[in-house]
Amino acid sequence: MNLKDKLPHVVDSQIDAELQGTRAREAWRVFGIMAEFVEATERLQRIQPAVSIFGSARIGRDHAYYKRTEEIARRLSDAGFAVISGGGPGLMEAANKGAYDGASPSVGLNIQLQHEQSNNPYQDVSQSFRHFFARKVMFVKHASAYVVMPGGFGTLDELTEALTLIQTGKSRKMPIILVGSDFWSGLIDWFRVRLVADGMINAADLDLVQLIDDPAAIVEAIFRFFETRGFEMSPAEREMQFSL
Repeated sequence: MNLKDKLPHVVDSQIDAELQGTRAREAWRVFGIMAEFVEATERLQRIQPAVSIFGSARIGRDHAYYKRTEEIARRLSDAGFAVISGGGPGLMEAANKGAYDGASPSVGLNIQLQHEQSNNPYQDVSQSFRHFFARKVMFVKHASAYVVMPGGFGTLDELTEALTLIQTGKSRKMPIILVGSDFWSGLIDWFRVRLVADGMINAADLDLVQLIDDPAAIVEAIFRFFETRGFEMSPAEREMQFSL
């Protein structure tokens, strides 16, 4: 057997060794993910009741959306809600700043990114994540309501994740409030004329979201939702959260 005949075997062995190394790294990576969940769960378990606020990282401090987000967060904080945001700039910063100036904790769930994301300074509790999916679980797990400001793909991802979990019964029902009628009304109309009309969702699924622009009315809507049942999760809801 000459070298040419042996070469495919050598190449296959190299590939196999690289594959084994990749699999080993992937297995160890699972422990890192577990540690991320454990650390975040322990740090956030006393943060309740809380409202998660989503919104664009690209909105400047002089924008009306920034000022409205800050006011909403301040009102929620003074009403007794911890406020959870993505911990970055833009409307995430506005949410943390409003809560930081209020009476209740400001929580930032920061994601490590190459671009855009830098932690804002308005956080009483700051938790860093490497993985988007672990971070999204914490947004859901500790929230009693969602307030969704205008935003891009990340905000849409968080909105549709919340809608999916509630629609499918994987998360307890809670208010999902869209702020900015001029921004969101086209999407809601599309839900109605396309998703409902084509049978992709039920008409009743549209009731999962509310369009509210007034900051005081947002706080009132959240309290109204919980006035007959309280913010404490039932045993069945706690079991549901374990299955997120």
